Amino acid sequence: MPVVSRPVAVGFIRLNSTVPRAKKVRTPEEQAKKAALERQDDLQRDWDARKLKYEELIPKTENPTANTYLIDVREPDEVIQGMIPSAVNLPLSVLANSLHLNPEAFKAKHGFDKPKKDQEIIFYCRSGKRSATASDVAKRNGFTNIFNYEGSWLEWTEKQNKSS
Repeated sequence: MPVVSRPVAVGFIRLNSTVPRAKKVRTPEEQAKKAALERQDDLQRDWDARKLKYEELIPKTENPTANTYLIDVREPDEVIQGMIPSAVNLPLSVLANSLHLNPEAFKAKHGFDKPKKDQEIIFYCRSGKRSATASDVAKRNGFTNIFNYEGSWLEWTEKQNKSS
């Protein structure tokens, strides 16, 4: 019978220094850069947009205001099926690039004014998945007052057909 040798684990001990480290003094430029990176991290953190229910959306479609944008992020060939009243179309496929346009170029491309960073924006799509992505894209681009109509077009048409 052959002899089988097994490897032997050799342990080691890590000793930590008891001498406290001196804190590095940062220049104002380094402090500003660190603060900017922390703000960027906050924008990059996973999050969920506030969700809007059908009942909350109804008044916004019946009495639209210039302070609120209802944005349909479906592609133009899907929008042919119809849109929620007072909505504008800004496909998810062009959303990120469009949010970087200056206001004049945005209006020329899409036919409506570019939303302001603090303006209320409600995204919807067919089923609520792309609108969640659109909410995330808007947040990462500095927009702060974002809602996702999670029921989106499918819920809207179902509930509108029941009430007719």
